[in-house]
Amino acid sequence: MEVLKGLRAEVQCPIIVTQHMPATFTTILAQHLGKASNRPCAEAKDGDVLQPGHIFVAPGDYHMTVESRGVQRVLRLNQDPPENFCRPAVDPMLRSVAAAVGSRALVVILTGMGADGAKGTEVIVNAGGTVIAQDEKSSVVWGMPGAAAAAGTCSAILPLGEMAGYINNFVLKGAA
Repeated sequence: MEVLKGLRAEVQCPIIVTQHMPATFTTILAQHLGKASNRPCAEAKDGDVLQPGHIFVAPGDYHMTVESRGVQRVLRLNQDPPENFCRPAVDPMLRSVAAAVGSRALVVILTGMGADGAKGTEVIVNAGGTVIAQDEKSSVVWGMPGAAAAAGTCSAILPLGEMAGYINNFVLKGAA
């Protein structure tokens, strides 16, 4: 919530969030993120079109991916097998983001258990995208951001309080 609250109103790129949570909790998470960020936010539905300034949260028990449909980017939900013991998982989302937007992707890996996302960040970087991760000191669990850092895919490893500023600068300078 802190990162999303700190984003400037001019930051109007679509935001997609995968959080390792069961179904009933992802609906509540989307409501809280919407209130905290003052942006439209909802649990994703299969076929949702990514919209500028909107936040979409992967529903519990579904992987969320992005596909290109002409100039639109569309969210797809599936119940493919868990990855990294998770569904939703970050890696399938990141692979699809790399394919859909390539070098325009900015990935933020926040505190979390396990290594989900580390392989996906490699795909993002190979597509020309950018990855940042939360630092160990400000993380509750440095598993996911630590795994991305160990993979060598991060352009920056930052305290939680500095992430929104980094994202604002990145997006508003036209890098995303």
